[in-house]
Formats: sequence, structure tokens, C-alpha cells
Amino acid sequence: MTTASQDFIQLEVAPPVEVPRVATDEQVRSFVDDGFLVLPDLIKPAELDELIADTIKLARGGYDTEGIKPVPAALTDDEVLRNILCIHQPHYVSPVMETYVRHPQICGALSQITAAHLPHWDGSVKCMQSMLFVKPPGFQGQAWHQDEIYIPTRDRSLIGAWIAIDDASVDNGCLWVIPGSQRTGMLFPQRAHEQPELFDFAPESHGFDESQAVPVEVKRGSVVFFNGYLLHRSLPNRTTGEYRKVLVNHYMNAWSHLPWQVREGESPAKADRRTVLQVAGVDPYAWKGTEEPHRNVYLRMCKALQDKVDRGDYLYKEKEKPAAGGASTST
Repeated sequence: MTTASQDFIQLEVAPPVEVPRVATDEQVRSFVDDGFLVLPDLIKPAELDELIADTIKLARGGYDTEGIKPVPAALTDDEVLRNILCIHQPHYVSPVMETYVRHPQICGALSQITAAHLPHWDGSVKCMQSMLFVKPPGFQGQAWHQDEIYIPTRDRSLIGAWIAIDDASVDNGCLWVIPGSQRTGMLFPQRAHEQPELFDFAPESHGFDESQAVPVEVKRGSVVFFNGYLLHRSLPNRTTGEYRKVLVNHYMNAWSHLPWQVREGESPAKADRRTVLQVAGVDPYAWKGTEEPHRNVYLRMCKALQDKVDRGDYLYKEKEKPAAGGASTST
């Protein structure tokens, strides 16, 4: 996987992470044009069962983390899961979740599409975030947004890999996207949406035509990849008995800096947060070292959860976001 650009560099570059080729040339072109791509059956049934078991372990406080304390054994798994919208950064504490951040088929596809819009990109990819959505019945969705508002890259290479642990339908709150809305590279302004029955607390992007929006309904085991500039949202889970569990991980071109947070005395051009995992190709900034993640996760509140708090039957107290950068909302 050595390239001419790597031969030119005399700084330490980590050995490559080898991954398989997964996408066809036509699928790569489709991703560049439309800003999203669905690959069905990428995750096998036994792997989905492993993800569900680990979701329950996380929710019950089975890992040593401040964000989620152990819950009473008398509570059923369903009673515990029905109190959670999203767990942020589960791969910080769960080796199972980290396994799916590094999943060979997912990372193989990422090595082909993440920065396919850049002519000399060599397929190198790093991950900075994981988000585990449980989304029980009755829980809100997320309003229109673009993930690069929250996780900036320097080359428009942010990409989400949205692993459907359950079937995702219009009824239970699947993704909606506006195909091609990433092409201009515009980040649209945001405002309060004032629709708390539909969406959680995050603001909505506005100033565009929504009429071309399409639902992305997928079967469990599918992975939806979408660019960080693609406008997307989800609506509430309107079912009475279906969860819409999703593990969505965020990645980017490993050759780009990650200016997720600009620290005191640091210029935006040099800002580069290094709490990352190399998942494909080389790490060209290996000479910088990496930053160890905190062993913590935090939970996201929404109106459905606040209603539970007001009734006194909510199990967890929401934790503040870690200071390392603003988390994407990614539905």
C-alpha cells in the first residue's frame, strides 16, 4: 500500500492496516455523486446478536464507567433499554464496540469511499467517534443537520457508517437524506426547531429545499455510509413495540487533521485531535503519537426522556459532553 506520497515523507508513518475491497466501482461513484451508500447484509446475524448483547451490558452498567452505573438486577433488559436514546463513545469502554469500529468489511468499504472525491487519496482512514442509538418506541428523532458542523475535517471527508442492528423503517424512525446535498460543500445555518414532539434538543439546519428527501429503509445487518456534508434527519419511533437500534461510527481521511477542538495557544490550521483509531491504510501522523481516551461514556437526553424524569421513573442522570469536541447528532 506504499504510495509515492508516502515515499516522499521522512517522518514516521505507521505500517498500513490492510482491509478487503468491498464496494464496486459503480458503488464508489454512487457515493461520490449522492453522498450516501447502502451495503446490505454487511453484518452477519451472529454479529448482530453480539452487538445486542453488548448493548444490554452497556445499558446495565456492565462496564467500569461514570456515565452508566449498574442498575438493579430486578429490572428486565427491556425496562433498562427503554430509558436510553443514545450512548456516546461506547468504544471507549467496550472492546466489543471497538471490534465493530474496526470491522473489516466496514473498513474495507471506507477505504474505497471516504475520500474518493480526492484524486490522490490512498485509502487511509481513521475513526474518532462511536454512537449507540437505542431509540425505543415513542422516542424523538433528530432534525435536519450535517455532521461536519460538529466534527470538522479539512477536506470534507467526514463519513458515518450507520450499522442497522434492527430493521429501520419509516415507522420506527429510519434515516431520511437529501441525495446530492453534499456536493457544494456548504454548511447550512442552524436554528431551534421548536418541534420537541418530533426532534430532540439539537438544532435544525435550514435554507434548502426538502422536497427531494428520501427515506433510507434498511434491513438489520445493512450499513448506510453517508458523507459529513449530506443533509439527513430522522423522525420519531412511532411504533409501540419496536426498537431502532443503530451503531453509527464516524471516520475521516487519515491524511487530514481533525480540528475537533482548538486548544489555547493553538491555531486552527495546526489543531489535530489524536484520540483516534487507525482502521485502514497508514497513519501519516504516527510521529505525533495518540491521545488515550477517557474511560467514560455519556447519555443523550430528549423530550421523551425528560418526560420520564418528570415522572420520576428515569434510571440515569444525563452526563455532560466530554470536552474533546462536539459530538455529531447522527440520528
